[in-house]
Amino acid sequence: MKIVQITAGAGGRLCGSCLHDNALVRALRQRNRDAMLVPAYVPTTSDEENVAEPIVVMGGVNVFLQQNSSFFRHTPRWIDWFFDRPFLLRALSRWSGNARPADLGPLTASSLRGEEGCQRKEVSRLAAWLARDIRPDVVHLSNVLLLGLAKPIRRATGASIVVTLSGEDLFISQLPEPYQREVRELLVERAADVDRFIALNSSYADRMQKILYCGQDRVTVIPHGIDPDGFPKKSPDLMARRASRGDRRVIGYLARACPEKGLDQVIRATALLVEKGMDVELVAAGATIPAEEEYLSGCHRLAEELRVSRRFHWQGQVDRNSKMKLLNEIDVFVMPTPVPEAKGIPVIEAMASGVPVVASASGAFPELLGIQEPMPAGEVHIPGDIPDLTRCIEKVLRDETFAAELGLAGHTRVTQRYQSHHMAAAHESLYEDMQT
Repeated sequence: MKIVQITAGAGGRLCGSCLHDNALVRALRQRNRDAMLVPAYVPTTSDEENVAEPIVVMGGVNVFLQQNSSFFRHTPRWIDWFFDRPFLLRALSRWSGNARPADLGPLTASSLRGEEGCQRKEVSRLAAWLARDIRPDVVHLSNVLLLGLAKPIRRATGASIVVTLSGEDLFISQLPEPYQREVRELLVERAADVDRFIALNSSYADRMQKILYCGQDRVTVIPHGIDPDGFPKKSPDLMARRASRGDRRVIGYLARACPEKGLDQVIRATALLVEKGMDVELVAAGATIPAEEEYLSGCHRLAEELRVSRRFHWQGQVDRNSKMKLLNEIDVFVMPTPVPEAKGIPVIEAMASGVPVVASASGAFPELLGIQEPMPAGEVHIPGDIPDLTRCIEKVLRDETFAAELGLAGHTRVTQRYQSHHMAAAHESLYEDMQT
């Protein structure tokens, strides 16, 4: 069985979809499956071994030009080939960081039209390449905004089509009208071209079923799984970690610097903890694109206004070793997303590090942390409620026995449920079911 994963790249920025898809294809290959990862638009980025093919389909420069000029919808291949050069795609990656959903309505709608959109030439070329050179049995698309590819690929190759649900609803909600309405209608129409959708948790599966108007039998929940290499095999001694720093406690955050991830909320909670007499600092890291630099600058100003600027350490985008270092040096990991989270990969990484978690009580987190189980892996707070967030962090930081129990529970949950071989095995089973 030949499996092709087509993933919308994020250029030089780490993103959850790229990390998830790269981990999935790596794990499938480790299980001797014939799987390949194909970047779309721009190259993918991962903090692990990047297994993506050294090509980019639906090249972002050509997609942009064909959207904005009818001339480029009819150019010969040799001209399109030039615009698919790596240096141009890297340049587009830097430019695309300035793009906001409000600017992408026409392009999003056109992409969903697939063979009927402005990019029909790129769509046809991709489908022909897959049919001629690859001959896949399964084509797995990384998000529903790629649904315009489903029908042409299925028609050309006869492959089964799988699509991951990756948090697209937030992007769609930020599109201006009339494009938001048009995109929603196209998603429902194009969903009929898909054999199976995959959600990373039950909460997001339920939400996207309503958006796509599809039944439960067409959505399968398969949680993300991390490669355990580099994470501690046993849950660490958090009490010893605390003792090494005296009274100081360290809060960790790992996500993009953007409003929907809630970095400003952690800064406010840090300030409230200081007011309560606690010696705390916040160590945060994550990708930043130009469109989000204003928000990050605002976070720094907020820290100054609240007199915790010396306690707030922003590390920017970090590599795998630096990420591990951050997770191995904190007392609690905080993920206060004010909007429902679709993936929650950093929370899984924190649990794998044996660190207790505080996260919002919505989206992926209650399920990931096992909130309904006798010993969960963390505490959840009312989304957007800073005092409740502060209360949860304080509870974990003041009670070292409780914190150690949460950390052990998280480490155990990842070992039993959230490793990459669990994710790969579940995908294998799904792919095989579709072939019978």
